[in-house]
Amino acid sequence: MSDSKNHWENIFSTKTETEVSWFQPYPKTSMGFLELFNLPKIANIIDIGGGDSHLVDALLAKGYKNIWVLDISAMAIQKAKQRLGDKANLVNWIVSDITEFEPPVQFDFWHDRAAFHFLTSDDAINKYVAIAEAGISNKGYLVLGAFSENGPEKCSGLQIQQYNEASMSARFEIAFDRIKCITEDHTTPFNTVQNFLFCSFQKK
Repeated sequence: MSDSKNHWENIFSTKTETEVSWFQPYPKTSMGFLELFNLPKIANIIDIGGGDSHLVDALLAKGYKNIWVLDISAMAIQKAKQRLGDKANLVNWIVSDITEFEPPVQFDFWHDRAAFHFLTSDDAINKYVAIAEAGISNKGYLVLGAFSENGPEKCSGLQIQQYNEASMSARFEIAFDRIKCITEDHTTPFNTVQNFLFCSFQKK
């Protein structure tokens, strides 16, 4: 088991969902981007690093039929399944390191809130970008949320990569057109504030 996988299995084995900084009861910003693109209910949607996030709950509530959740932690996915109960059977669950992921379908909407910024080497970042380029359908959408330059430098004891609009856009400019970027303050369960940058792109 890799050091990274060990780290995240430990986090999800020892903390409840409200004991981690990224918890939000409803993913308002992420759903706002999704609604902006007006995707059909049969669109292939994936949440990268989705863990036990509540995005999957919101997608199911909206009636989306083809939902995928990927996380490096089997424990995180197990927690999400337990929360969803029978509805978990409506979701495709993938336990994988994103840099080793082989997309089984072409995705119309690729969502990532706070997974991408844990990749700090050019090698890992380039692998992620290549997998996204291959895994997103033509004219499909990519939405990334990462810590901004005004956000934390670490999360869960790990160094992260901060981004601004230009640096994030530069990573994806070959295969994607940027649509828009916004910054957002996320209030953690501990009443601290983290500044996020969200950027949306469309595959060329």
